[in-house]
Amino acid sequence: MKIITLVLAAIIAVTSVSAIAHGGRTDKQGCHNDKKAGTRHCH
Repeated sequence: MKIITLVLAAIIAVTSVSAIAHGGRTDKQGCHNDKKAGTRHCH
C-alpha cells in the first residue's frame, strides 16, 4: 500500500507542472506581451 501511494504521489508531482517559464522581459508583475499572439500573459 505504501509503495502504491509513493508511486502515485511521484506521478502527480511530475505531471502537475502547468507552465514552463521561458526567457523574456517581464514587468514588475511578471507579465509580458506575446507579440505573435497579440496578447499579454503572466508567469
